[in-house]
Parts: sequence; C-alpha cells; structure tokens
Amino acid sequence: MNTHRTRIKICGLTREADVDAAVRAGADAVGFVLYEQSPRHVSAERAGELASRLPPFVMPVLLFVNASPEHIARGCIAVPQALLQFHGDETPADCQAAGRPYLRAARIPTGSAGTGFDLLEYATEHAAAQAILLDALVEGYGGGGQSFDWTAFPWSHPLLNASSRLVLSGGLTPANVTDGISRVRPWAVDVSSGVEAAKGIKDPDKMLAFVAAVRAADAQISRLP
Repeated sequence: MNTHRTRIKICGLTREADVDAAVRAGADAVGFVLYEQSPRHVSAERAGELASRLPPFVMPVLLFVNASPEHIARGCIAVPQALLQFHGDETPADCQAAGRPYLRAARIPTGSAGTGFDLLEYATEHAAAQAILLDALVEGYGGGGQSFDWTAFPWSHPLLNASSRLVLSGGLTPANVTDGISRVRPWAVDVSSGVEAAKGIKDPDKMLAFVAAVRAADAQISRLP
C-alpha cells in the first residue's frame, strides 16, 4: 500500500496561542499575513516573534500582496527562514526579485466562471514558483471563505503536476477538505477562515478537526489500488 500524505498550512496566525495550537495539531507550515489591509495583518517584527516559537521542520510562510521590495526585505530579515507567498498582482519578475523560494497564488473565479481561468498558462508563466496556491477570487485578497469549482481543471495534466506542485486553498473547512483532496490530489492544503473563531483568531478544536479530515482523505487515497 502506498502511503499518501498531504501537507498542511494554517494561515493568518496572529497570536502565540494559535501558533502553538497549530503546531500541536500537526501543521507542516504556518502563515503570517504582512498585508496591512487584512484583518489578519501582523508586522514583520510581530511575524518574527511568532515564528520564533516554531519547532524544527515547521515552515513559516510570509504572505505579501503587491508589496514594495523594502517591505519584503523587512519580512525576510525578521523571519530569515521563511518561504514567501505572493497573493496580489505580482509578475514573475516581481516574485523572483526577492531571491527567495516562493509560492504564487492563483485567484480563480468562483462558479462556472472558473473554467475561463487558464490555469495551465498561469502555471507555465510562474514555473519558477515552488508551488501554485489555488485560491478563490474574492473581494480583497484571501481569507474569504469561498471555494472555486474543483472539477474545472485537468488536475492530472503534467503542467499542473498537482501531487507535487499545487496547494489547494479557498474556503476549506474540516467538513469539505476531505472531498477537496480526493478530487484534486494536491501536494498541500492551506486553510485560514475555515479554522477560525473570528478573523485572525484560530479555534484549536477546528484546527484539530481539519488535520484529522486531511488524514482521513490521505487514508482513503492510500487504500486505492
């Protein structure tokens, strides 16, 4: 039997207690939002304080939206081990300018409009990214609690390479993440609003339930021939 393991990122952390709870729940990565207009925003210095609590092998991720090079540099100084995530209108050159490994978010329209998004072209354009993070296009940037149509794209296409290069995000919850993983077979999943008690305040029980649902999906896939 092949053992399948989906990686888990919990994003939008703002408190020490939530960082600790995410680690206890089994998160592989935690995200800090350095976008000032987000209700989950933290400063670069605050992200550094929170990231200092992480044990080895739990990756801090810094989320930026159309940030200046100076703002990105401050984040990299505060959290030197961080993976970067670009969630705005950044070009491939913008993303690569920091000289750091990064994720690139693809903001996919919800409903039937999702089929009009050329994800194959987007993945090719951002080939330098470590992964493409699939999120729903909502007003603002991220954390909108909405999902796009998971049946809209050919996940087995070699340009997508879902099982090693895609991160499924957008409206994930403990109730639907098992289905999302079964359909997309992503390398990782990313959750924010789906495990919150309020914006920027995580719920430890929801985080535990989310991780359990991911592991249930992994068990289902591992049993497949």
